[in-house]
Amino acid sequence: MAHNEHENGNCCHQHDHSHGHQHGHDHDEEPLSWWRVGLSGALLIAGLVLGHTGAAWFQTGWVKILWYVTAWLPVGLPVLHEAMEQAVHSRDYFSEFMLMSVASIGAMAIGEFPEAVAVMLLYCIGEALQDRAADRARNQISSLVAARPDVARVVSGDAVSEVKPEAVAVGTVIEVHPGERVPLDGTLISPSSGAALNTAALTGESMPRLYGAESEVLAGMIPAETTIRLRTLRPAADSAIARILTLVEEATERKAPTELFIRRFSHIYTPVVIGLAALTVLLPWLLSLVGVGTFSAEWIRRALIFLVISCPCALVISIPLGYFGGIGAASRRGILFKGGNCLDALCDVDTVVFDKTGTLTTGQFQVISAEGLADGDLAAVAAIEHDSNHPIAAAIRAYCDEKGIGAAANMQEKNVSGYGLEGSDGTAEWLVGALRLLQLHEVAYPETLENQPETMVAVAKDGQYIGAILLSDTLKTDAIEAIEQLDADTEILSGDKQPLVQQVADALGIGVATGDLLPEGKVARLQQLKDEGRKVAFVGDGMNDAPVLAAADVAFAMGGLGADMAIEAADVIIQTDQPSKVAEAMGIAQRTRRIVKQNIVLSIGIKVAVMVLGLFGLANLWEAVFADSGVALLAVLNSTRVFAQPRHSGKK
Repeated sequence: MAHNEHENGNCCHQHDHSHGHQHGHDHDEEPLSWWRVGLSGALLIAGLVLGHTGAAWFQTGWVKILWYVTAWLPVGLPVLHEAMEQAVHSRDYFSEFMLMSVASIGAMAIGEFPEAVAVMLLYCIGEALQDRAADRARNQISSLVAARPDVARVVSGDAVSEVKPEAVAVGTVIEVHPGERVPLDGTLISPSSGAALNTAALTGESMPRLYGAESEVLAGMIPAETTIRLRTLRPAADSAIARILTLVEEATERKAPTELFIRRFSHIYTPVVIGLAALTVLLPWLLSLVGVGTFSAEWIRRALIFLVISCPCALVISIPLGYFGGIGAASRRGILFKGGNCLDALCDVDTVVFDKTGTLTTGQFQVISAEGLADGDLAAVAAIEHDSNHPIAAAIRAYCDEKGIGAAANMQEKNVSGYGLEGSDGTAEWLVGALRLLQLHEVAYPETLENQPETMVAVAKDGQYIGAILLSDTLKTDAIEAIEQLDADTEILSGDKQPLVQQVADALGIGVATGDLLPEGKVARLQQLKDEGRKVAFVGDGMNDAPVLAAADVAFAMGGLGADMAIEAADVIIQTDQPSKVAEAMGIAQRTRRIVKQNIVLSIGIKVAVMVLGLFGLANLWEAVFADSGVALLAVLNSTRVFAQPRHSGKK
């Protein structure tokens, strides 16, 4: 799925195709990796014990050397092989693998055998733990892949045949049994009473959701209790689950500024420290040739310690892992980030602007009252609205059904586009619609109706105003919670009339609310906020929200019911259509950034301290091993905390 890159400092989605950090072993070899680590670790510990106890046979001849070389081979050879591969195929002569190989082999050369093994062992433990952590995040995301079935049951008459979802044409009837995943997006046609479906794979909701006949059902959902039949709406490549997978796959390629900096930093930093290590040996040697001081193996030892310390493993491994973990953790909660850069940008947001209809409200109308209308009048109105597919007409029919009022018979209706409906039952002439319909027919009505905040359907009979039906768009169940959890200024921008928008704002405790806006009006207001120095997130769902979504620093789209254009323009997709997920997304972003910053401080702080000590001969190889592989191990373990983060708000 293509994505519009935002301008003016927005959350731009840049694809970075550099190789990044490569693993010395494939994910399929993880059990083998742990076997190598276990063997090497056992031999190293045994060797240290034998050396400490002074076993004579262990200290004799080549026994000690062969022992430690044997311990080194299971963990050292894969790293050495990867260093050669990158040097030959990628022309990357200064990778962390090359740095580790030079340092470890050099340690062997000066007789520091346990340290040489420990360098590679701890490095491989860190790599194996990183693989496990990355696999955990990848599994969180790839559970979506499992939600994409391989088979669709196509119904043709009385026959049911199994075919690949890719081969099913739009408009085909398919059948899905309880417990099976829906293979394609479709409209529910059976059972007519509706069905409960488990939507957890798409939305993260734990409770099944009830879908009525003719409702849209998405690929990846699971019928809970009964067999259902659907008429397919889209080909497999365009299904909801395919769209989610595409978004998540692209997200892992869109790097946060911190990731991009660390990658560039490591490719400059590594050759610099190798040069410094070389100078640590060359300068004393050159000075000794002219009679200044003496040269000894101690300078080689210091250079090797410096090399081991300087390897940027902790930064290169843990920082991308932190962002990847944040994306994976969010996807499990029905929040799809389009890149690590969006996680970073969201941390700086101080103002959240909401659309109203479909974002804070359900977009479904509900009758509040029928003022001045008797049951007989409502029966006539229900008959006039009987064939209309407008949401207001549906709400009026539902209200009449709830009251037990049936539609009047023999009603002839006529649609007056943009105004409402005219009706006639042979005994009376009816007008049902907006006030301008009454104005069109020169029907007088109370002036107070002009300032009515609720959506209103005026009713006139035989040229006389008799009453009105008042409706309102209902708030989403978590709308109040969504605003309370945000630690940011909030505002509403909507195309609805101002009194109605203000009513919603008052209910939610939002101080600034502007209605009667066209799309360009929303963009203008958003730009005004940005000109004031605000970092603005916009949350919307409709096609007319696409321009303002593209203008926001971070754009949220309601992915369950939202228009495709809005989803395309957004940086973060909320699959559940719950506005409270905005605060949850901000919490995930803030937690991810905290972990990344902790890893940067941990990695650089310890390295710089031990590097200085090493140059002055105050750090031995064991301390160097900790500064490199030990710190990398700690950073990886710290990064894994983002995967199991609890639910929390966007409060800082």
